[in-house]
Amino acid sequence: MAKLNVNGRTIDVAVEDDTPLLWVLREQIGLTGTKYGCGVAACGACTVHVDGVAVRSCATPVSAFTEAQKIVTIEGLAPAGTQHPLQKAWVELDVPQCGFCQSGMLMAAAALLAQTPKPTEDQIRAEITNICRCGTYNRVLAGIKRAAEGGPATSG
Repeated sequence: MAKLNVNGRTIDVAVEDDTPLLWVLREQIGLTGTKYGCGVAACGACTVHVDGVAVRSCATPVSAFTEAQKIVTIEGLAPAGTQHPLQKAWVELDVPQCGFCQSGMLMAAAALLAQTPKPTEDQIRAEITNICRCGTYNRVLAGIKRAAEGGPATSG
């Protein structure tokens, strides 16, 4: 049994201690926005925030977390009925192609902007190590810059 704080809710889940957080989120809690990509924490499709830090949930066992830690998934990135500035930029710039990696990209980018509100291009390239099969890296970079600069994507 594990007790987790996910998107502001305390949730009890009956799972083995070595169950990856990703599978708890998707199969036990029903938050399917976090994706399975590689299973070895290389691609970043499974990225969530733990106390504001980007964490790859596919390779991290649920036993590594306590109820005191705040886990945020893509479903909890912005308050209900709103969009995070990155999500607005993603839509405006048509960032995703297939979209599979985008929840992980958005979570990694949001963690970066929370720590470094005005990152340089070099900082973005160094921090966003998620893999996109479609190769939308230039649009991802533009989306992060737009959100950081407070361009049209952040108004409204």
